[in-house]
Amino acid sequence: MKSKQLANVLIKILGLYVCLCAIPELVIGIGAPLVVALGAAKWDVVMTEELSNAIGAVIQLVVGLFLVVKSRKLAAFWFKNEDA
Repeated sequence: MKSKQLANVLIKILGLYVCLCAIPELVIGIGAPLVVALGAAKWDVVMTEELSNAIGAVIQLVVGLFLVVKSRKLAAFWFKNEDA
């Protein structure tokens, strides 16, 4: 296996890991307004904590998907001097 191929696989694995780490925070951030709707918490507490975590999780999910989709181009950029 050449360096470009290995880098491509490792970048895809890293992207999937980043996406998987974002899922719990995203679920909590989406579920927080439901807790507020049921009257179990105050809106200001939910707004400052869980929803800000959900925004960060969305950004993390986008970065992870970018790594998965563009892994081949990233590997080619980093190893452009290597013979294909």
